[in-house]
Amino acid sequence: MEIIYEFVPYGERLDPRPETIALDVGMRTVPGVVDHHHPDAEPECTASLIVKYPDLVINHLSAYVSARPDDRLPPLRIITHRLPDFDSLASIFLTLRLLEKGAVDPAMRRIARYTRLVDSATLPAEVELSATPYAILRALFSGAGKGEEEINRMRTSEGLKFMGFLNTKSEEGYEIEENRLLFSGIDRYQRASRKVENDHFHYLDDLERSEKVILNLPLETGTGGRRVDGLIVRNPTSFLLKEWARRDLSHSSLGKGFSLLLTIFGGQRYILGVDPARGVYLRGLGEWLNQKEEETRLAAGQKLSHRWYEGNCPFFNYRIINSPQDGTALSHQDIVDGLMAFSRSLLPSG
Repeated sequence: MEIIYEFVPYGERLDPRPETIALDVGMRTVPGVVDHHHPDAEPECTASLIVKYPDLVINHLSAYVSARPDDRLPPLRIITHRLPDFDSLASIFLTLRLLEKGAVDPAMRRIARYTRLVDSATLPAEVELSATPYAILRALFSGAGKGEEEINRMRTSEGLKFMGFLNTKSEEGYEIEENRLLFSGIDRYQRASRKVENDHFHYLDDLERSEKVILNLPLETGTGGRRVDGLIVRNPTSFLLKEWARRDLSHSSLGKGFSLLLTIFGGQRYILGVDPARGVYLRGLGEWLNQKEEETRLAAGQKLSHRWYEGNCPFFNYRIINSPQDGTALSHQDIVDGLMAFSRSLLPSG
């Protein structure tokens, strides 16, 4: 089967097309477009949606299901977002596996279940990062130093090989969530595991030049807020910054890890995220940022082409905020002041 890959911006809205499937992008969950980043989606990642509803793939691409090698089918076009991550790569792998087998098997379910943990940032804190597939794949991707088009191709090729490896090991009965033996004897994966271990030193360097804050965030259930530690980091060198920060009990003032991260890349891309384990979210902050963004752009005579992503889907439940695709017109101080004003509007309840 010939496959053509297409990489589009995050948040792109897509309609179903013949001989094409969009995965982890498209803002819809229908046959031919499987995405979870929209308000009407179920609380699943894209990989778990495919396993839960395989007909989203099979019904739309019925001609490719169990196709014989001599069948003359048109190329299959797979669309996903730029810089594909664990969920998008697992979704591509599971889609191709589903077309090959025609049904979901236990190994595919295990990959989807693990991917859901990864994409929801709910990997248990006690999991050893250097022994878990998510961190290994991040290590394989780190330090690419290439153009985006080449990075997209590299991530897809590397990611699909890695998913195939996980699938084979799962079929052989291995536990894949945390298993150092999984990667034993494979040089590139063992090097990646050591790179994960060394990444903790990069985190400590990032921590040295970060800004620590304590703030109140609203509870996901009930009313009121909870005091949490936050970390503001510019251009982190650690590729597992989020994971180390959330586990960092010794450097966080409240002793529970840094529950909020505000990460800045290049001065224009801002990502805010909270630890799901703390039971807090950022609902309302994204709306304020969008209002402020529009006001600032209008005042400067600029068009508002893209908005801040507020995490307004059931899977993320307002725990993630991402700046517009074309960067933000807001200053760093605008964003930090907005975050702290959001905090001051809440009374802590625990």
